[in-house]
Amino acid sequence: MSAAQPLENNHARLMDQMYRYQRYIYDFTRKYYLFGRDTLIRELNPPSGASVLEVGCGTGRNLAMIGELYPDARLFGLDISAEMLATARTKLRRQGRSDVTLRVADATNFAPAAFDLPGFDRIVISYALSMIPEWERSLDAAIGALNPGGSLHIADFGQQEGWPGGFRRLLQAWLRRFHVTPREVLFDVLHDKADRNGAVLELKSIGRGYAWLAVYRRPDRNGA
Repeated sequence: MSAAQPLENNHARLMDQMYRYQRYIYDFTRKYYLFGRDTLIRELNPPSGASVLEVGCGTGRNLAMIGELYPDARLFGLDISAEMLATARTKLRRQGRSDVTLRVADATNFAPAAFDLPGFDRIVISYALSMIPEWERSLDAAIGALNPGGSLHIADFGQQEGWPGGFRRLLQAWLRRFHVTPREVLFDVLHDKADRNGAVLELKSIGRGYAWLAVYRRPDRNGA
């Protein structure tokens, strides 16, 4: 067993415990403060037949929307919580997308081979990095799973840099109750990885820093 395995197992148990009942009301409650998810999805622009993976797909809410907007896309999802994936399977089946492939997996060490693919054309991480203890390893796994010319699309909590300090402290204290920690150095880490890998990076802050959006584009085989 690797040194990271106990941490992964503990995180899986924590997520299953937290979402065992929350999963039934998750989508209804989160729509009021998980901003930027729909913008991320509308800007995916996958080519016909593209493979699209969501890391930390939860209840399948985002995958269902991706399937509606891009019906030719091949959809895949992974989550460390088996409880959440049970809800995702039901939701996607009801929407006629029983073809979606879902796997229980850890975001920090997954590989495309688990889905019988060499890589993915689009990878989505929506409000998951702030809940993953070793979140930088998740970025490395996602970047390593991109096909040449593929892109990684991220939405997550920002630092609320345009908000009064009191609001920022209250929000972050509330988020900690749900094991959520906005990643203060997210943009810096992405800049470093893009520079080292020759990737193109697009960064955007919305709602005066309430949320951050990022797109990491891997060069294609010709370096473009």
